[in-house]
Amino acid sequence: MADGRLVIGTQRYSSWSLRGWLSVRLAGLDVTIETVRLAGGGQTTALKTLSPNGCVPYLEHKGAVVWDSLSIAEYCAEFAPALWPADRCERAHARSIAAEMHSGFRAVRSALPMNLGRLNRPGPAPLAEDTCRDIARIDAIWTGQRQTHAQQGPYLFGADFTNADAMFAPVVCRFLSFGVPGLSDASRAYMAAVRAHPLMEEWYRQAASEPQDWQLDMYESLP
Repeated sequence: MADGRLVIGTQRYSSWSLRGWLSVRLAGLDVTIETVRLAGGGQTTALKTLSPNGCVPYLEHKGAVVWDSLSIAEYCAEFAPALWPADRCERAHARSIAAEMHSGFRAVRSALPMNLGRLNRPGPAPLAEDTCRDIARIDAIWTGQRQTHAQQGPYLFGADFTNADAMFAPVVCRFLSFGVPGLSDASRAYMAAVRAHPLMEEWYRQAASEPQDWQLDMYESLP
């Protein structure tokens, strides 16, 4: 019998669910995965009484109740410390960029929603100034981390796919699906490494198998 459950939203669209799911899977927590069909625009009534904040992801594990993807990431790191870098200063940096992703980049979230069915199709051009600023900052984070850790492995902090990578994974999905231009070679190599990770491959496969009537016109009709 499983030790609990992780509730996520439609995998085609739910960026926050992807973050929580990655941390849970990387930590090896024995939980069942329950997927809720999202209605979009905060209108998913099934979530209103399911989790304390009415959102996904939502984790129940061995008596603990955890909501919000960053809290889930921290909880998972109690079972799998390698989800944060071993070095104290690197760990502080990883938490900082993860938190920056968690609380910021609203322009990118609005202009480039996650839709795993959208394949490298550029959106409206030119992008708004605030969206370009967000993209430039993300590119700078990725480029700087890859320049520092290029010899250790393909991810933000080297060989291990950490919570920091989990937080940025949906941005990789967004940038790939919208064919975002102007990224550094280091960022593009990083995106390829994240996309090729076995857990990302699994998530994409599961998203592709969702019923077609789960798709939302608000995302599918974007140019």
